[in-house]
Amino acid sequence: MRRRSPTSQSFDDSMEKGQGKNHHPRVCLLASLSGLFWFLVLYFHFVILGGNHVHDSPNLDPLSLNKQSIIITPQSNPNPLNRATIRNAKVERDNNELVVKSKPLEKNVQPPPAVVRPVISDNSSRRDPESYSFMRALRTVENKSDPCGGRYIYVHDLPPRFNEDMLKECRTLSPWTNFCKFTANAGLGPQMENAEGVFSNTGWYATNQFAVDVIFGNRMKQYECLTNDSSLAAAIFVPFYAGFDIARYLWGYNVTTRDAASLDLVDWLQKRPEWNIMGGKDHFLVAGRITWDFRRLSDSDSDWGNKFLFLPAGRNMSMLVVESSPWNANDFGIPYPTYFHPAKDAEVFTWQDRMRKLERKWLFCFAGGPRPGDPKSIRGQIIDQCKESKSCKLLKCGQSRESKCHSPSSIMKMFQSSLFCLQPQGDSYTRRSAFDAMLAGCIPVFFHPASAYTQYTWHLPKNYSAYSVFISENDVRKKNISIEEMLNQIPPEKVKELREAVISMIPRLIYADPRSKLETLKDAFDVAVDAVINRVTRLRKDIIEDRKYDNYIEELSWKYSLLDEGQTELAAHEWDPFFEKPKDRSAESDNSSAEAAKNSWKNEQGQQ
Repeated sequence: MRRRSPTSQSFDDSMEKGQGKNHHPRVCLLASLSGLFWFLVLYFHFVILGGNHVHDSPNLDPLSLNKQSIIITPQSNPNPLNRATIRNAKVERDNNELVVKSKPLEKNVQPPPAVVRPVISDNSSRRDPESYSFMRALRTVENKSDPCGGRYIYVHDLPPRFNEDMLKECRTLSPWTNFCKFTANAGLGPQMENAEGVFSNTGWYATNQFAVDVIFGNRMKQYECLTNDSSLAAAIFVPFYAGFDIARYLWGYNVTTRDAASLDLVDWLQKRPEWNIMGGKDHFLVAGRITWDFRRLSDSDSDWGNKFLFLPAGRNMSMLVVESSPWNANDFGIPYPTYFHPAKDAEVFTWQDRMRKLERKWLFCFAGGPRPGDPKSIRGQIIDQCKESKSCKLLKCGQSRESKCHSPSSIMKMFQSSLFCLQPQGDSYTRRSAFDAMLAGCIPVFFHPASAYTQYTWHLPKNYSAYSVFISENDVRKKNISIEEMLNQIPPEKVKELREAVISMIPRLIYADPRSKLETLKDAFDVAVDAVINRVTRLRKDIIEDRKYDNYIEELSWKYSLLDEGQTELAAHEWDPFFEKPKDRSAESDNSSAEAAKNSWKNEQGQQ
């Protein structure tokens, strides 16, 4: 039967010819019934069947659909658009295709599959911001009466095997010494006496340089904006003692043992509802060791460290370490702990005033030992130049426990009596000594940008010439310069400015006593937490705005850390030669860094 109009005149004419005028009422009835039949067919086709449309497809990622427009090809989808679709979309016809620019989706809708092809997204196709679980946290900043608005931290309640049990087994944290003394006083170590008058009478402790795990964790317990409601959190803290964990197993253990706690932690976190909000990108943790202890390149037992930072979950979280990688984006440098942990602002102010008034009889100084096994080290040349100068004070370090290099009072006394403190690379890029020197008001002299400038961008000014002196290690290695002559060329007024800048930075470079809270000053902990919150907030806003950085080059992450706010474009940099990886051996830099981590442990062994 052909589809014809039920009101067609030709239909009536044919009926009359075949049956005559006496059947006219019957013909009208049949015509009416036929019209009703076709009306019902069309209604069922366009309205009932048309209810199954592309927006409800279970095979499509809802997040993707909300981020971009959808093109539906009529041939591939036999169901026309229904009225509900038309109410919630702008429909256009272009080259025989229906272009549907959808609005945000309803939740819990499960439609059948449809063939889709993405086009460039626009504002009309973005996901509704209110559908994101973290919107409540972002909105807390709008409450001006809430001093914690935008600053709340949620802390995971980890099983004790990830933290407290390690402290109970503190004798296992170092293969060479009883580490328990360093976990005392909330991680600050034993209190030091001030027999020589080098320190203040209070706030000074024999703190281990790798104790940040427990210091930071205890400081977090005193954070004024903790919340038990994770939906309010600007960031989520994971109190895993990652540094203590790996310290137990670095020597004489296979990779299975070294990786066990990290894998266990990831498994625990991924089962938590908080993890699913951003896949862990709003999570952060602290490891008081250098990054190379967590970047094992293979599963060979002879390779160094564990692979925590190479795990997919580890790459999503932000790890705060005392030395970060210039070529990776998931770790961030925070200061080594010094010996000074004030409980009050007044203790900081008193110390700063004292450092300003000191007479400094030495132009420059160096505390450290040579590295004869490292052909790239410039320590030997620095020691030689210091020995030859009448303006340099040298504290030569060795493996002997009697060395004054291992005496906090001897080190701090030398730093306090010097204008400049030389800070070449240690066994790795960084040294605790740099922070001890700045605490003493001594202007640091760096020889590699990764020793400070690209490391501690949260805590140090980006304008490095405002507080330090940079001398390329290449010039020292080639014996092209005299350190003494270069430092003597700096005008006295400039020296005074540099020293004042260093002294003014002291609060943000130290960790306050975890058992108390500074009244107005922000210490290294506060600066780091603020930076993490800012980072997570930017990530969340990027998600809402559907902002992507497709051209981001992770291997150049050290460059991005130097960019000003809002900048995204990279250019050639004077420090490029310091961070170039050999083209023929792409892993050489990582391997040498792992070797440096090994050497660091060997030298630590001699210091215990």
